[in-house]
Amino acid sequence: MPSGPASATNGAPKPGGKLRQYRIALVVGTRPEAIKLSPIAHALADLGEPPGLFVTGQHPGLELADHRLESFPAVSLGCPGQPDPMLHADLVRAAMLRILATNQPELLIVQGDTSSALGGALAASEFGMALAHVEAGLRTYDPNLPWPEEENRVAIDRMSNLLFAPTSGNAANLRREQLSGRIHVTGNSGIDALAALIGPLPSKPPRRWLPRRQFKLLVTCHRRENWSAGLEGLAEALLELVDHRLSADVILPPNPGVTERMHRLLGGRGGISLIPPLSHAATISAMRAADLVLSDSGGMQEEAPALGVPLLVLRDKTERPEGLTMGSMELVGTDRDRIVEAVGRLRSDRRLLREMARPSMPFGDGRSAPRIAQACLAYVEEMAALRASRRA
Repeated sequence: MPSGPASATNGAPKPGGKLRQYRIALVVGTRPEAIKLSPIAHALADLGEPPGLFVTGQHPGLELADHRLESFPAVSLGCPGQPDPMLHADLVRAAMLRILATNQPELLIVQGDTSSALGGALAASEFGMALAHVEAGLRTYDPNLPWPEEENRVAIDRMSNLLFAPTSGNAANLRREQLSGRIHVTGNSGIDALAALIGPLPSKPPRRWLPRRQFKLLVTCHRRENWSAGLEGLAEALLELVDHRLSADVILPPNPGVTERMHRLLGGRGGISLIPPLSHAATISAMRAADLVLSDSGGMQEEAPALGVPLLVLRDKTERPEGLTMGSMELVGTDRDRIVEAVGRLRSDRRLLREMARPSMPFGDGRSAPRIAQACLAYVEEMAALRASRRA
């Protein structure tokens, strides 16, 4: 396993400091980034090219050890998340520039659409470093849904040399935009992380469905666009739905403001359990134990079809339409009446629920990380050969 002066056995990166001259580095700031980049870090290590990590601090308390990243050398940028995501992206950019001035990898990998990913991409672009974007090409084509994520991923894609699109639809989005980066359809590494947790993923056989005495909902809601009216609409729907035959487990997000609001709206109500933030593994277990999941999470939109778990998406638009096409999930937004109608329809018609519970793999086969790692290493070697030829 990789080691270096900034590695730490307790999963905490060294504040400041430097990485050794690793040719490839990853930017990790949030739990979803850690989940989806961990398989790639290990795939690179398997190829003899262990990466270094830039840990931004966007999610304070993020433990690398929770995501099998503790053995990789890591440097903390000391940039906790900010109410203004653009300010946070600029703080990450500035912190990375200070480190890159004396310690510059040949390729920087960012994932998704966070302010950490944008800050890392901006720093790489300013330095003229090669940039790879994992989860490229996702689009709603609405800059406000979600904001700022839609603008972030468009900007990152425009700066990237390597564009790792999870699906052919994502790749088509990138081609329409006529971007200069090299496009690879790889699948989503989040499915690799899921397979690492639960073993072989189901394929053709439908999920076994056993009638329960009580219909159980699992609910998560954390996205910025749902912080005000969205949470209220969801809470009203849940209060109308719960009865002696239906219960709801609501997983609270790490965001203290959202958690406080959820407690105020739903705390102490019969049939509703408010659950502190769970680990990734515990969240997957909770999904598999539920009859129906309601969530605005992008990761759950990828995981639910693979698990064979029916999902109602608490958003009006999604950048992951493949799950809708497969029939594994349905958009309901956060309107009380839409949520109540959809839950009631699926609760009363088990045939429809079973159809949604057929496992499908629209976002990858669980082998995305080796494809991404191989493409990254090939690009680094190609650039090294080009530099050598220019010197000759």
